Amino acid sequence: MPRIYDLHMHSTASDGAFSPTDLVERCALAGITSLAVTDHDTTQGLAEARVAADAHHVELISAVEISTSWRDQSVHIVGLRIDEDCDVLQRGLLGLQTIRRERAAEIGARLARAGLAGALEAAQTLAGPGMITRMHFARHIVQCGRARNVKTVFERFLTPGKPGYVATQWAEPAEAIRWIRQAGGVAVLAHPQRYKISATARRCLVEEFKEAGGIALEVVAGTGHAPDIDSNAAVARRFGLAASVGSDFHSPEHFWLRLGNLPSLPAGLVPVWEVW
Repeated sequence: MPRIYDLHMHSTASDGAFSPTDLVERCALAGITSLAVTDHDTTQGLAEARVAADAHHVELISAVEISTSWRDQSVHIVGLRIDEDCDVLQRGLLGLQTIRRERAAEIGARLARAGLAGALEAAQTLAGPGMITRMHFARHIVQCGRARNVKTVFERFLTPGKPGYVATQWAEPAEAIRWIRQAGGVAVLAHPQRYKISATARRCLVEEFKEAGGIALEVVAGTGHAPDIDSNAAVARRFGLAASVGSDFHSPEHFWLRLGNLPSLPAGLVPVWEVW
């Protein structure tokens, strides 16, 4: 029986719609045999996910998605097969969690000035014990009837130049890669096609990522559009990087990100799971 991988998804430990238990169960029902729960800047959901994975006889790969800043651009790096008890990694994540709390407070204040009072408290309620993210603010605004969907919220309130946007300085990519390597993990550059940078800048980003110890690129990432996959595959081949696959699943409302529905990796690439 072939193994089906999805190495990028989110639970309620960050901005996903499902608890780690529910997420793992849905993956098992979708036929996924190896999965990574990659919550933003936290490993909080992994213990619960591991129990569920054992119950459903699927492989859970310990992972995290780390927020970094590169040339004023937010860039995400996934750490796969990490030791979540690594002190170096957890100290780094703790710093990012502090930044997230401070950012959430400022987003709430800015939205209040824009006529959306109580957004911070509502986002905290939606987040529960998990990390407050922009997605929680977006879901609250949709629930209030101020926008049709999450995409519209980001366009109207949470992107650069909009009332609730807060510019944030995250970790340096090389620093995040160091944390992952210290934790015994493999660093993967997440969804490279999503960054709004030129082709030249993208090549520079990938080159610096590899020089810092990065191992793999998400070739099949997010929507799985064929042109993006072909472009990512070409970059992986050019820089000698392994290839990863990840839906970046958050919730069913993102209908194009159905669990278990990712395209196959193009031929001629080394899958990241062969690296370990």
